[in-house]
Amino acid sequence: MRSKGLLSLISAALLTFAASVAFVGGTAPASADPIEQCTATTGAIVAVDFGPFGGKVERGCDTTPTTGYELLHTGGFTTVGTVHDGDGFICRIGKGTGTQYPTPEKEDCVLTPQATAYWSYWIASPGQKNWTYSPLGAMARTPKPGDVDAWVFGGTDSGGTSGKPSFSPDDVRAGGGTTPDPTVPTAPPTVPAGKVDAPAAIRWITGKLTDGERVVDDGATAPNHFLTTEAVFALVSADPKSPAAKKAADFLATPAQTDAYAYPAGKDGIPDATAAARLALVAEATGKDPRAFGGHDLLGDLVKYVCPRGAGDGDPIDGCLTKGDFRTTGQSDAQAMAVIALLNGGVTPPADSVNRLTALQCEDGGFTGILIRTGGWCDSDANSTGLITLALKREGGHEAAVQKARGYLKKSQLATGAWPSASYMTTGSPASTAWAAQALRALGDDAFADAGLSWLSRHQFPAGGFGFEEDDTESRLFATAPVAIAAAGSDLVALTTKKSDPPTTPPAGDGPDLKKGVAYLTAPKQLVQGRYYESSPGFADYGMTVDGAYALAATGGDDATLRNIVDFLDKGGKDGKGRTIDDYTLIGTKYAGGGSIGKTALLAEAVGRDPRAFGGHDLIAALAQGTCTAKTETPRQCAAKGNYTYATSVFSQSLGVIAQLRAGEKTAAAEPIAYLRSLQETSGAWPSLIGEKSSAEVDSTAMAAMAVDLLPDAESQAAVTKAIAWLVTQQLEDGGFPGASGNSVNSAALAIQGMSLEGTKYADNIAKARKFLAAQQNADGGFNVIKGGQPGSDVRASTQAVGGTIGISFAVLKRDLTGTTPHPVPTPTGGTNGGSSSISSGGSGTPVIVTPGENAGGTGAAGSTGGSGSGGSPLASTGAQVGTLAAMALVLVLGGWGVTRAAKRRRATPGSEA
Repeated sequence: MRSKGLLSLISAALLTFAASVAFVGGTAPASADPIEQCTATTGAIVAVDFGPFGGKVERGCDTTPTTGYELLHTGGFTTVGTVHDGDGFICRIGKGTGTQYPTPEKEDCVLTPQATAYWSYWIASPGQKNWTYSPLGAMARTPKPGDVDAWVFGGTDSGGTSGKPSFSPDDVRAGGGTTPDPTVPTAPPTVPAGKVDAPAAIRWITGKLTDGERVVDDGATAPNHFLTTEAVFALVSADPKSPAAKKAADFLATPAQTDAYAYPAGKDGIPDATAAARLALVAEATGKDPRAFGGHDLLGDLVKYVCPRGAGDGDPIDGCLTKGDFRTTGQSDAQAMAVIALLNGGVTPPADSVNRLTALQCEDGGFTGILIRTGGWCDSDANSTGLITLALKREGGHEAAVQKARGYLKKSQLATGAWPSASYMTTGSPASTAWAAQALRALGDDAFADAGLSWLSRHQFPAGGFGFEEDDTESRLFATAPVAIAAAGSDLVALTTKKSDPPTTPPAGDGPDLKKGVAYLTAPKQLVQGRYYESSPGFADYGMTVDGAYALAATGGDDATLRNIVDFLDKGGKDGKGRTIDDYTLIGTKYAGGGSIGKTALLAEAVGRDPRAFGGHDLIAALAQGTCTAKTETPRQCAAKGNYTYATSVFSQSLGVIAQLRAGEKTAAAEPIAYLRSLQETSGAWPSLIGEKSSAEVDSTAMAAMAVDLLPDAESQAAVTKAIAWLVTQQLEDGGFPGASGNSVNSAALAIQGMSLEGTKYADNIAKARKFLAAQQNADGGFNVIKGGQPGSDVRASTQAVGGTIGISFAVLKRDLTGTTPHPVPTPTGGTNGGSSSISSGGSGTPVIVTPGENAGGTGAAGSTGGSGSGGSPLASTGAQVGTLAAMALVLVLGGWGVTRAAKRRRATPGSEA
């Protein structure tokens, strides 16, 4: 499916794809091979979780699968696609001849389902213990012997970090269980809405600092180092560059204070591991070096004094109960913090120390707060479970333990939304609720975390603090600090993970070979009759076709083919299903999409056509008519005033804004602009989706920056500068950028366009990103979806890479087609047909495309669905290759952009401008 972004997720991009007038038909049930015939070396197994609909996990086997899509069907399941996207986007799934879910009254399967309620696609290789969100759609993925696939209904974010199956790959494999634990809730308790006043909590914490640098207990004179570290963590969660946090960290880093807290046995003695771990995390949270903090190498000392053996295994060692303990800790939270500090400081924790954490898991899936011996009394609590889960997730490779802990946290949440401080208690604890919420949000269970925060909002004292228990009457810093972190949507791991500095050294070598890239995009295998790309046989992917046109406009590499595409769209050309560009924009219907209309209008503007008379429609008037005046009952239709109808992503909203502004409709675009600006986060980034919670992502931020950059006022330009600065912080060491399914080609290309708005300033970053794209280009000229994923060229990723590497902003992309002559449509034998003036469809077979006044088309070579070189759907769950996401890279759909970026007056762009 699509790219970083959801892409087994519904990419926001897909959300705007075209629809036809008739529903896509369901598949007929197939007989699955016996599960036992699919082994670690033969065939593949697929599992579908019908739990959300009151069913169980059902499995199927195919001993000779060719694609994940075929595996699903030959495994005994049936599917229904969407009118908008075709068979490739799986909207409903059923077992055999049974009911398909979601049922029509829940989802009409006309438009692409929303990102919070769709079938997502997960995969696991032989021996793999955890699930991976598929970077490819089911039609594009080729299962290998021993692979297992899973389809889960619900939602996930643009990175595929949430919404994973509640069962493990081992549960699916032959001989494994098939039904998840029925006691684990699939939905959080229903609680009144509420929001923690995070600024008030931060003000209260700041007020607890004596001289602005340390916490001192009432009646005492010596600093409370432990609580001072807690204050630092909370302050950084609200502001990574918090002056108050830095001042407190400076205080703790003075040799006298570090020695007093972490080295009570003397400067050269064995450190207190709890204190050393906390100080190391303080250093990492505030940009200091934990290997040179207060005159000590905190990380080196933690590793140096790991217990080599436990009590009873020879001569006793003070502070050692079991092999792998960090000496003197005694508590599991300290053990977990030490592991996190080492990982975030670039040090591999001793394996015994990590295994020590997994050994603390109780039968119910939770973790105990005491460093017990194996077989000792194990009493789970939410605090320890939340923190250890964060540590194991950060370490990786412990998916089974993490999922068991996830189940425990869900099961132990009270009906109020809170978590108790001990398993036997029936009242909530702010600290426990905060730690549980941190862990569940990190695992993608936002709804459960939000229920906890809602409970917390009702137990916050007027001054901003929280008590130990729900009936306490006094604020405590130990409780308030973790709540502040949870309220910020962060967690201890996230706020102490060191961010890589942007590269400063210019890369060696050039960018991608654009001539080969253009040849790939225009080859008959990809571009059907030289006019459009397909998402499934006979089914034009109009969104990706526009993306390809953008790429050709940016490079100028084949103006004749570009005109072919534009004429096909402008003059009513039909695909093999009889669909036109109107089935993509849905213009004139109640489902008209602002993003798809804006995307089409922008293409017209980019090639010198009139967007007010393109494809037989006034697209600019349609955008004005489709500007929402208020939020509607259906958020997907209108999330707020100024949102374009059915523009469910920032990418879509940005496209509409650019189209209106380029058409000179600044007044009509005022409300859409204001709404787009309101979505920018304090970090400078934009989220992927509109109308529902989603995380900030590269694709959407780059696209929104291009739109806002058209506005000359100082405030808008400052917003663009802030967005570009955020983009730079997301660049990876190899020059790539994170997208929906990994280190994404699509996201890197869009980032180049965004950074090119200030090209002189970020020339080194742009060069490094271009080098990354060059490394992902294949011999056929096309590009991989992600680095390290299934190799093979993907059309959507290639459109973005080819256009994006130029660096021209979509907002100023321009290509003059004057004097171009369109290629004649090829016949089946390779000749050309002469000129009929009709526009017809080849029905369910190969399309016949005839544009008025030009050569009548014979049949061309249709691209194979989802395969190498095919134009698959942008969502992983739909069965087509992901382009990125960005959003979902989602937003790819509108965004599978490889489009251009241009340098602006004040923003000098290195390189050529088309």
